[in-house]
Amino acid sequence: MDIKTNIITFKQSLPEGVKLVAVSKTKTPDEIMEAYNTGHRVFGESKAQEVLPKHEALPKDIEWHMVGHLQTNKVKYIAPFIALIHSVDSLKILKVINKEGRKNDRVIPCLLQIHIADESSKFGMDYEECCRLLESEAFRDMEHVEIKGLMGMATFTDDHEKVRNEFRQLKKYFEEIKQQYFAGNDAFREVSMGMSDDYRLGIDEGSTMVRVGSAIFGGREQL
Repeated sequence: MDIKTNIITFKQSLPEGVKLVAVSKTKTPDEIMEAYNTGHRVFGESKAQEVLPKHEALPKDIEWHMVGHLQTNKVKYIAPFIALIHSVDSLKILKVINKEGRKNDRVIPCLLQIHIADESSKFGMDYEECCRLLESEAFRDMEHVEIKGLMGMATFTDDHEKVRNEFRQLKKYFEEIKQQYFAGNDAFREVSMGMSDDYRLGIDEGSTMVRVGSAIFGGREQL
């Protein structure tokens, strides 16, 4: 697997304004450095216990994104350095992120994860739950998190029209939430949708970030 060629080719194919998050979970520091040496700096991990040693071992200008489900007891490990948490799926986890942000004297950028798939195994809030979070007094009092946008995962299916409709729905939610809660806030601008199998559909429907692993690094080793 030629990681260097893959990432250069992949980035050249992305339209302007779409950020590539190279999902490096289960990949070794050497493999990540192959991508890093092309000039790429944005990497995504799904487990706090995996990203922590990588952060310590690899160059400090890497922008680490947490793209997997985050447990409350793991937030403290990534709070000092994480560049963006894509997977905020409850007020409970956001409260913990805010608390750890305060401890580290930093504002932690986050995306709210919305459940758009036809699969109960995928995490995320529904639209109403997301609105309740944003309207809550607890959220209004938070000074150490910044909501940058939304994230969603489509159903794993060969039915492209279904995936497209789910992404379209997420973009619609983004526009409604932007208008209702973040009007005039330029920081709320990200729609993280699209992975190796469906990133083109995500881009077509307005994605600003794609989370791509296997198309760059090859299949993942099972841990």
